[in-house]
Amino acid sequence: MKIISSICVFCGSSSGGRQEYVESARILGSELVSRDITLVYGGSNIGVMRAIADTVLGLGGRAIGVMPQQLIDREVAHKGLTEFHIVSSMSERKERMGRLSDAFIALPGGIGTLDEIFEVMSWNQLELIDKPMALLNTCGYWDGLIRFLNHTVEEKFVRPEHRNNLIADHDPMRLLDRLSIFEQEKVDNKWIADLKDRGY
Repeated sequence: MKIISSICVFCGSSSGGRQEYVESARILGSELVSRDITLVYGGSNIGVMRAIADTVLGLGGRAIGVMPQQLIDREVAHKGLTEFHIVSSMSERKERMGRLSDAFIALPGGIGTLDEIFEVMSWNQLELIDKPMALLNTCGYWDGLIRFLNHTVEEKFVRPEHRNNLIADHDPMRLLDRLSIFEQEKVDNKWIADLKDRGY
């Protein structure tokens, strides 16, 4: 079982079109506090991001925000976090959140959320990190993405092991349980040599 003391949550700066997205974020935030897990997130005071941060703080938990100065200048920074890290760029934001976290969960969100979870998938694939990552699949939000990722495996652009390292569940508590026991599937570096042999 992995010791997870902090989880990076990627999620929308919008509340989305269903109340369930916000409610699920609050349930996850409550569960983080009950398990003494620190929330690491993008530091915003709007949307799903605010919902989970306010829940964690309201229950006495720890919430760490990471945000570039250009977004702070737009007055979207949460003022009441346990820690707030100011960085120079979106790339540095992802790198800092990655270093502060033992695992990653993507909640429903938009382009930024997709960018963040795909970067973490890339880090794991390249074995730059070995940290569990997951999708909280509220109301089937990620069903289309899951089908697409399966398609990338079928078309042999992604290794099955790399796809399998991203887990998904609609239940926040069960998802955290699965993260704590997850073991990343490894691929022998021969897969890179195989690509070269095939002319890639």
